[in-house]
Amino acid sequence: MEALVEHESPKAARILAVARELVLKRGAKGVSIAEIAEKAHVGKGTIYLYWATKEDLVLGLCARDFLAEIDGFIVAFTEDPGVVLPRRFCVMLQQSAREHPFIRAIQYGDTDVLGVLTEHHNAQDLLSRFGFGAMLRVVLPVWRAHGMARTDWVVREQAYALQAVLAGFVELDGAAAPGDVSSPEVLAATVDALLGSPSAEQHDVEAVAAEGLRLLDEARTAVLDTIASTRARQGQQ
Repeated sequence: MEALVEHESPKAARILAVARELVLKRGAKGVSIAEIAEKAHVGKGTIYLYWATKEDLVLGLCARDFLAEIDGFIVAFTEDPGVVLPRRFCVMLQQSAREHPFIRAIQYGDTDVLGVLTEHHNAQDLLSRFGFGAMLRVVLPVWRAHGMARTDWVVREQAYALQAVLAGFVELDGAAAPGDVSSPEVLAATVDALLGSPSAEQHDVEAVAAEGLRLLDEARTAVLDTIASTRARQGQQ
């Protein structure tokens, strides 16, 4: 996998780590470039070599969470093609939202974390291309073609229903479940009930995994392009 240019720079990596910690703790509005620079032990000017504005830096953090999610799916699909089954895929999406707080913030318009950036066109672009709805709209036709989802329902309506289910489980995140209830297991059963029991055979699973890897590779390239677009001209050199 192609490494991010910033990861080759210890200073940039330190800036990203500090910015992530501070923004998640106090929200983008409550954090300044000066504070990030102080805690990262760099000058303000160094940060501006990589990101022209604080907004670009925060949006870069959001894009990196999407990149980490995509990389996680690439590894999972490669190691175990069965992850492409709807019940497992949706549970992994739920877990990913828990592990990647900037994805969750964009998905739910969390102004406590992102402030006005929830409405920024780049944040909305990330959501429209890589959010739950976007992923499900892309993968659902593939599932249907390989016996993994019922086909007696209009695709856009089916995708919307599945997105609503997933969003609800992610938002609750087990908090409302009784102690003896497993949120992932209930989500998996709900997906089965919504899409129907899979009739796919092993060759279908492998075909969906191959197509999934192709789509993920395209998405990864697109996210890397988004990250590049958040970087200042000097930082691209």
